[in-house]
Amino acid sequence: MDKYIGKRLDGKYEIHNLVGVGGMACVYRAYDRVEDRWVAIKILKDEFSNNSEFLRRFRNEAKAITVLSHPNIVDVYDVSFGDRLQYIVMEYIDGITLKQYIDQEGVIRLDEALHFTTQILMALEHAHEKGIIHRDIKPQNVMLLQDGSIKVTDFGIARFSQSETQTMTDKAIGSVHYIAPEQARGDYITDKADIYSVGVMLYEMTTGRLPFVADNAVSVALMQLQAKPVMPRELNPSLPRGLEQITMRAMEKSPVDRFQSAGEMLDDIDRFRRNPGIVFHYDLQAGRADYDSSRNIDSYDSARFKPSYNDSYEYEEEYVRSQRGARGAMAVKGVIAAAIIVLLAVGAVWLWNNSDALFEPKEEEQIEMPNFVGMIYDDILNNPEYSDNFKFKRTEGNNPDLQPGEVMQQNPNQKIMVKKGSEVTLLVNGKVEQVEVPDMKGYSRADATALLKELELKVKCEEVAHDEIKVGYVVSSDPQEKTMVDVGTTVTLKISKGPATKKVKIPDDLVGKTRYDVESVLKERKLVVGNVITDDTSTQPADTVVSTNPAPGSEVSEGAAVDIVISSGKGSTKTVSKDISLPSGVNMDLNLKVYKNGTLVDERTVNPAYSGTYNLTYTGTSGQESVVVQLEGKDYMYLTFDYDAKEATITQTFEFTPPSSGGGDEPDTSGGDNSGGEGLGTGGGGISNNFEN
Repeated sequence: MDKYIGKRLDGKYEIHNLVGVGGMACVYRAYDRVEDRWVAIKILKDEFSNNSEFLRRFRNEAKAITVLSHPNIVDVYDVSFGDRLQYIVMEYIDGITLKQYIDQEGVIRLDEALHFTTQILMALEHAHEKGIIHRDIKPQNVMLLQDGSIKVTDFGIARFSQSETQTMTDKAIGSVHYIAPEQARGDYITDKADIYSVGVMLYEMTTGRLPFVADNAVSVALMQLQAKPVMPRELNPSLPRGLEQITMRAMEKSPVDRFQSAGEMLDDIDRFRRNPGIVFHYDLQAGRADYDSSRNIDSYDSARFKPSYNDSYEYEEEYVRSQRGARGAMAVKGVIAAAIIVLLAVGAVWLWNNSDALFEPKEEEQIEMPNFVGMIYDDILNNPEYSDNFKFKRTEGNNPDLQPGEVMQQNPNQKIMVKKGSEVTLLVNGKVEQVEVPDMKGYSRADATALLKELELKVKCEEVAHDEIKVGYVVSSDPQEKTMVDVGTTVTLKISKGPATKKVKIPDDLVGKTRYDVESVLKERKLVVGNVITDDTSTQPADTVVSTNPAPGSEVSEGAAVDIVISSGKGSTKTVSKDISLPSGVNMDLNLKVYKNGTLVDERTVNPAYSGTYNLTYTGTSGQESVVVQLEGKDYMYLTFDYDAKEATITQTFEFTPPSSGGGDEPDTSGGDNSGGEGLGTGGGGISNNFEN
């Protein structure tokens, strides 16, 4: 099992599961206990922790993204560069990569392609203005959120542009399908390299294909340097000429022939949006590439050039150190030599990683990747339909809400076409044996230690002052008694060192503050936090301190343990709000009634043409309430308001037919049959949740 899963970093980040593995770091989903939010934590791999070059790259990423603040760039919350652990804490993106979306959809609708491209360019415009070049723009590094917005991620090989002017050495090769020709040559890199990569992505979105594909990285790099791509309109005849021109200008071989900034490309996209029939005159500029529109498309459909979509297109950076010769003819020779060295280096890496595959017969049969998420790992292995077609690699995560052995994630994702026999990595929910921490208050240090070791728990001891428990005996433990913990967890025993000579007064104003504020105050007073007890009956918000023991105002020995009682939040009043969609295409007044638990709570006249949504907002402490919405006396929607989960869900919707005349049947106030399941009906579009505590 992964050594980080189930652990807490710096006392605040609880790591739950692995969500991605890159060349130099692993990314985990974690819960920030202090800020009460999910985060993504990127941790540098152990094998690189003493590698100065990888440390430089990792810290350079942190430096790059911490100076950026843009709605289309992933936010960074925290960075830590300790002696043993290097990590970056970022916002957790609940979505899929743009690459996954392209693989699922094939050719992307033009309005979506322009929407995504515009947001990517806006993010790059901001980065370039800050002097930062991303250098690895590709759809795998673009996250697509459920609302259609995007976030650009992974600035792992980003560079500050001013540092690039000093030397040609130490250049990075990103993912070869998207890198600019000057990157493939190991040449001088500017922000135009990012624009080339955006052009490749736009090409892929609008045609469903990459401009250059081959059997290995070396061939693709050579094509980036020398080959001309098939014109997009030959692959997608419905593509407007103006958008094809924008795409090809972004992909010009020479940086001087491309858009000179992300803003310039945005301007032309805006002109195209306003006039889809526009034709640009890029081809009138001297020295522009003359694309061969008569290229034989069939030559790219051979087995030699079919992309292998089970590849992640991830290639680790290879650094080429070369020296520049004299100017003029010597400079040209130097560039050619550098290009050859770079390609040989990439080829050597590829041959090293794929030497076994070169001598095995190729299996050309391709099959669609099934959806393994939610299945049990052993069932997958025992099913010949899966075991005969795929090789499985298991990694373990930890999610207490799922069954042991249940698949949490898979790579490659479902519906992607892969070769038969491809390896599939499955993140499987592991099962770690748990034990209950015993109540050891009053035990001697030796007895408590022996008991914990019998339970296969690790022991750590801390001495605290206590006015009543004699020296050498247990005051409390962390985690506290009756807590379920994994075998191997460290339990800290608070051992009495007797009354302290110095006395401290427990502050009078602790009740009503948050748990973390109280813990901070106690530590400032040189007091120790003892047991933390939850109270389900309190009406205070979660984590609010209800009482302490000893009570506020008491005088205790310095270093004494203070127990605190906090509200679980279950008894607090919660407000749950839900916007529901009214039937579209209806332009008439409708009688709307709302029944909560069978009782009429609202009746009004609505007109969907004036307001397309209707808001339902209710308050409660716990449990669930059923809500029925009727239009013109007919059931329109069933909902459940869950105050414990602080959410409202639509359980069933019904098709609404506008009446030909007024009136309607008597309403059914029984609440209806709520067994229709989720996702039924037509009224679920455009619904949003708003929760308040």
